[in-house]
Amino acid sequence: ALHDMMPFEQIERFMAVDLIEIVPLAFMRGRTLNDACIICDEAQNTTKSQMLMFLTRLGHGSKMIVTGDTSQIDLDDPRDPGMIDALRGRRRTKGVGMWTLEGADIVGHSLVQGIVKAYGDDEKQSQTDFINDVIDDIEGSEKSGNQP
Repeated sequence: ALHDMMPFEQIERFMAVDLIEIVPLAFMRGRTLNDACIICDEAQNTTKSQMLMFLTRLGHGSKMIVTGDTSQIDLDDPRDPGMIDALRGRRRTKGVGMWTLEGADIVGHSLVQGIVKAYGDDEKQSQTDFINDVIDDIEGSEKSGNQP
């Protein structure tokens, strides 16, 4: 996807001077990333400990972007991945924003929207119910004055 945004030669130059660095999640432990834009893609497949480790890499002057599709969780226990845990516990933290995209936001081939919808209708309903339950729990806790 990076190659869709800039020519290969430019990517190569940026990587050579560490302007762009692509690092597997497993190699981020122990680092603090200052003055950086840090992206964790496909975060629906992180565990709680991986998400905690990733989020705590945030340094001064940095921004984090976490992306994931809850309809594509591939974990052995898909009920509680790190991304959903982070949304549940950090959703109301000052400085944290959350955006939810829908099928209409897919900007690939027009056929992909139809495939995603048809493929995910059955499975998506159970995951949507779970996510809505989490959000209801958060909102219920806030109304009663308890922290989630």
